[in-house]
Amino acid sequence: MPRLRQVSRKAAESEVVKRTYDLLFEDRDPVSQPGTSTGTRGDWWTVFALAPDVLDHCNRGFALYRNPNRKLDPVLRELAQTRAGWAKASQFVFSQHCKSLRGLGVPEAKIAAVPHWQVADVFDERERAVLAYADCLVLQAGRTPEAVFTALKGFLSDEEILELTYITCLYDMHAVMTKALRLEWDDRDDPIVEVASPEGFSARDFLDVGRRNAPPQEELSRND
Repeated sequence: MPRLRQVSRKAAESEVVKRTYDLLFEDRDPVSQPGTSTGTRGDWWTVFALAPDVLDHCNRGFALYRNPNRKLDPVLRELAQTRAGWAKASQFVFSQHCKSLRGLGVPEAKIAAVPHWQVADVFDERERAVLAYADCLVLQAGRTPEAVFTALKGFLSDEEILELTYITCLYDMHAVMTKALRLEWDDRDDPIVEVASPEGFSARDFLDVGRRNAPPQEELSRND
């Protein structure tokens, strides 16, 4: 379950929240009757409804990047968003934008190769430049080698690059937030936990193993 409380339809007072619920859930209460057409629970929306102006800001952001006035090719946009979801380990963002790629007619081989694009031969040079730049934004906190930017400018205008940068960073943020708040498909326990030691094992055994495997002191002295 989400780490923050959800806003039921009955508790929703903001027109922004009510309109959003009507659009996504029709006449259902999304808290007691969760579920969206994409298969998610829908708790991203019910948690963001805690701050209606934040929800409104997000809604406007979705409308902005899907606006037909955007100059950036939507396939390139979605490749970067999907890569951002995978790189930030957000199952929600990654899964949703795999679906968006599919909706744009992108071949399954390309969608499957997003996690390992560096060694895949299904992407053209333009797509590879976009994916490399997405990694710079998401994995390297914006640290972008000149060679990557030069490659990008060989295919995209300044306006397209600005759109790509903004939208990719927007979905980097969404990936981080959904994981932190455990929303939708990011409601998962962290897989990195200590693996239990065998019965009877002592932490001192690490030191003992080190001592047993260390070369004799005189051997160390000869090698100095």
